[in-house]
Amino acid sequence: MFIGYPKFDNKEINKCFNKIVRLNGDLTAQTVKEIVISFLSTLFIIIPRHEDLNKRLSLPADIRIPDGYLEKLQLSSPPFDQPLSRRSRRASLSEIGFGKLETYIKLDKLGEGTYATVFKGRSKLTDNLVALKEIRLEHEEGAPCTAIREVSLLKDLKHANIVTLHDIVHTDKSLTLVFEYLDKDLKQYMDDCGNIMSMHNVKVFLFQILRGLSYCHKRKVLHRDLKPQNLLINEKGELKLADFGLARAKSVPTKTYSNEVVTLWYRPPDVLLGSSEYSTQIDMWGVGCIFYEMAAGRPLFPGSTVEDELHLIFRLLGTPTEDNWPGISSIDEFKSYNFPKYKPQPLINHAPRLDSEGIELLLAFLRYESKKRISAEEAMKHSYFRQLGMRVYTIPESVSIFTLKEVQLQRDPGSRSSLYPDSGEGPRPVCEI
Repeated sequence: MFIGYPKFDNKEINKCFNKIVRLNGDLTAQTVKEIVISFLSTLFIIIPRHEDLNKRLSLPADIRIPDGYLEKLQLSSPPFDQPLSRRSRRASLSEIGFGKLETYIKLDKLGEGTYATVFKGRSKLTDNLVALKEIRLEHEEGAPCTAIREVSLLKDLKHANIVTLHDIVHTDKSLTLVFEYLDKDLKQYMDDCGNIMSMHNVKVFLFQILRGLSYCHKRKVLHRDLKPQNLLINEKGELKLADFGLARAKSVPTKTYSNEVVTLWYRPPDVLLGSSEYSTQIDMWGVGCIFYEMAAGRPLFPGSTVEDELHLIFRLLGTPTEDNWPGISSIDEFKSYNFPKYKPQPLINHAPRLDSEGIELLLAFLRYESKKRISAEEAMKHSYFRQLGMRVYTIPESVSIFTLKEVQLQRDPGSRSSLYPDSGEGPRPVCEI
């Protein structure tokens, strides 16, 4: 378990042997073991192995530890069987290179928003690609609340289908969040496939979305901004929830939040009509919209204004009534629009590639009454996913579903090339990721 080098100390050695002599023949096997270990520890300075340090500090397996650091850690830190204080852990990470801007090399600029610029980068610690989200700090205003929210939530979310926050670098001018790098988002994936995805791949991606969301919702975290652009995909086909800037941790289901959340096309009708009391169901409507978009190759409700968005929803699903949305007739916003009385249309006419189980699941996401919408955990158990097998439900949260041989992507009909195996014929391109 450990490596070491001699540290001869005659006084300690004599003390150890005297203890054995005093105990005479009244030694149990456990006592002998403890004395021997005590004796050996006087002969050697115990230096932790690389993997022991990784586990203690929660480091990536492929990290490069600076020369001489392991020996230095042994001299300055408590033994490995004792807890490491927060201050000691922070100091240890800093010495390795975490929290320092010079640890990361900026490569290409990936995008720019109101508060932040995202760069493709490389970590000198692991030589792996990373995504650097550089948030500009205004001296008068400090860090944007979205950045603080994202950091506070992501540091506690460890799941195979949630993007990993590796590091945080704070300087006078910026706050840089260092994320794992993923090749593209779901919107880019669909574009590269000509918006004609394999229905099997739709199922695999949807299951991963639900798996990540279920983990969040169990921990009382709402994403609040689900859309294809915030779902990242790597070259293996692993999908991860990202951009938690609008996410909130909720304590009770009826807590009041802002209704200006979720990009318009993926916003549920209750929020569009001004509701600010919601729970995890706000995310489930967005999942339904994304499910349809993957299956049909086009957005479900691409409205340009709130009124236009509601109009598109009601034209397809029917104008809500007290029967399917109790209390709707008393909502002032709804009454002010004076919508026509639309009848619901068969969804199969709009998403003909979905089978009956897929249509049933889609309708379960798109319930008008928010508390009637299917939860992420319930949706994962829907018969629509039967083809994926039972083992997808038993693997640990931190493990990808692609570790199972029965789970792999297939060739997308609209793609020109691929990196994924198809029907066991070996690596064949799907959607250049």
